[in-house]
Amino acid sequence: MKNLYDFEVRVAKPDDAPYISEITKTAFKEYCASANLKSIAALSETVEDIVHDIETKAVYVAVINDRIVGSVRIEILDDQTAYLSRFAVRQDNQNTGIGKILMNVVDKNMRRKGVKSIKLHTASTIAGLIRFYYGRGFYISEVENSRGYPRATLIKEYI
Repeated sequence: MKNLYDFEVRVAKPDDAPYISEITKTAFKEYCASANLKSIAALSETVEDIVHDIETKAVYVAVINDRIVGSVRIEILDDQTAYLSRFAVRQDNQNTGIGKILMNVVDKNMRRKGVKSIKLHTASTIAGLIRFYYGRGFYISEVENSRGYPRATLIKEYI
């Protein structure tokens, strides 16, 4: 039987940056609407900013039938912790398991690299995101308002 589609998660390449930009901007516009925000830094980043992240961070993309449908960026810090940012899945691919698969790849690679814990920030008022991250083993370590909205720091410990 022939596969109905080809699916892979791979390390991003500089040529992927325009597609990552499109997915990120669409996802973060939705994020802003859900959190009642006017804007967020993710909406003003350029393709060149994304290429820089691809060259300096761990950036993974989920691909179905040669189409990028999700991405995530991780910066590994000097203290063997990591920071996860710009996690996004195409709207028409959400709730299909793509996000879970991307997070599984992140977890596998962070463990392989000896990372002790990974941290991220998200709006604490978006219940679906909080539930998603809880389901992936994260917990809220604090909530602060320095950016004008309740922003949760979530942590997942590997060691």
